[in-house]
Amino acid sequence: MKFIKTKLKDAVIVDLEVRSDDRGGFARTFCAKEFEEHGLKPTVAQCNLSFNYKAGTLRGMHYQVAPACETKLVRCTKGAIYDVIIDMRPDSPTYMQHIGVELTEENRRALYVPEMFAHGYQALTDGAEVVYQVGEFYTPGYERGLRYDDPVFKIEWPMPVTVISEKDAAWSLFEPVPV
Repeated sequence: MKFIKTKLKDAVIVDLEVRSDDRGGFARTFCAKEFEEHGLKPTVAQCNLSFNYKAGTLRGMHYQVAPACETKLVRCTKGAIYDVIIDMRPDSPTYMQHIGVELTEENRRALYVPEMFAHGYQALTDGAEVVYQVGEFYTPGYERGLRYDDPVFKIEWPMPVTVISEKDAAWSLFEPVPV
């Protein structure tokens, strides 16, 4: 695996190192030891699968607060998504900054989402499928969310949002914590 730092503190893109021959290819997608060596939390408490019928579908922006903060390793296994994370750690030098990364079945890229980062994505293709390795159990009482269109963050989604859950559309606008 190749670990590529992003402009956000502790957020990393994970590219595969594929070994190919006439049968096809093989690549390691996760190794706790390598994650630890790169300063990433290697815990996997749950693995989740999300699939999206229509391009334009948006899921997010979600995160969990202490004591149930979660990391995620997100990979698109079918189709394509535009994956966005926002640093929600008030003491971080990249607090309230975000990045977007295109994850596709062709690039096989994954995005490591640190604790206290809001995460969401938009399906760029019909039938997009996403696998998450999550470092903490889903704990509804500690879940938080941000509006995908909150003017504080100015996220530029690649296409109009065509499908979104009522819950995700109803998150309140963000009010920053004074630092």
